Amino acid sequence: RDLLSFASNDYLGLAQDPRLIAALQSTANDFGVGATAAHLLGGHRRPHQQLEASLAEWLGYPRALLFSTGMMANIGVLSCLLQRGDVCVQDRLNHASLIDGARLADAELLRYPHADLAAARRQLQARPQAAALLASDAVFSMDGDHAALGELAALCQREPATLLVDDAHGLGVLGEQGRGSVAAQGLSATEVPVLMVTLGKALGTFGAAVLGSTALIEGLIQFSRPYIYTTALPPALAAATLQSISIVRAETWRRDHLAVLIERFRSRAQAIGLRLMASATPIQPILIGDSGRAMAWSQQLEAAGFYVPAIRPPTVPDNAARLRVTLSASHSLAEVDALIEALARASAA
Repeated sequence: RDLLSFASNDYLGLAQDPRLIAALQSTANDFGVGATAAHLLGGHRRPHQQLEASLAEWLGYPRALLFSTGMMANIGVLSCLLQRGDVCVQDRLNHASLIDGARLADAELLRYPHADLAAARRQLQARPQAAALLASDAVFSMDGDHAALGELAALCQREPATLLVDDAHGLGVLGEQGRGSVAAQGLSATEVPVLMVTLGKALGTFGAAVLGSTALIEGLIQFSRPYIYTTALPPALAAATLQSISIVRAETWRRDHLAVLIERFRSRAQAIGLRLMASATPIQPILIGDSGRAMAWSQQLEAAGFYVPAIRPPTVPDNAARLRVTLSASHSLAEVDALIEALARASAA
């Protein structure tokens, strides 16, 4: 059965763009389907090199390094930057990949209450002799809110600690030319020395990259096991992502339309009494609380032709079950209005 999806991370509507498909097909004709080897054993091809250079130039970093997924990128960088005896301070709502990366590195993991910078400062100060890294999502995937990156950067400069930012959900959507959360908050590589971005959300393709100094990237190439011991991304996907970056930078109407959709959804959802969270991003959670009710709402929406997943514990805290609505530039105003009407019926049932 066909459903209208409000669950995709394809924020700019590029996953099915004919130009990306054409770039993928053309490069597959030239390079084949798979990379056939790890980056260090012949799998690193011209499209990979071009994509890394393009990402670094676009986002204002000296170097970029491709990884197979965001999960592997975060694990790969944390396993290199941390070791036993180090401290890793993280927001409690960070993505699982950041948490797992610190645990696998055998560092001491300290998690502060969501967005509580005072608690983060206390945790850094508790171990002044230890090497410290502070990691945070830029946009939190289940709440849709932003981290205060400027304040986190200032904290890391005072204490000091290395700051790692995961901008999986900000890249392409936020900032001038879609440069993401770091640029949107007026920061640069100086304040955020380690940046992880994913390619499978707003860019509509697949993969991830870590950006940073030449020393950082060279260290990852030599010591990051998730980079070394896996087959490189297909060159055709790298070429499709290059095409996507060009579109994201040039076609500002996509972000403009997305902003209109977000405002339309929020205003109409609030008008019918839905409990929204403080999100200005395409991630628009509707707080329901009870897991059973959240599932019932999701099922009613499915019966009405919409796919909106219910998010339940342990993914979110107890009594904080929700519907996670994600908006895309491929949606129309009429489709958002139709979703609101279906939500009104579900909430009244």
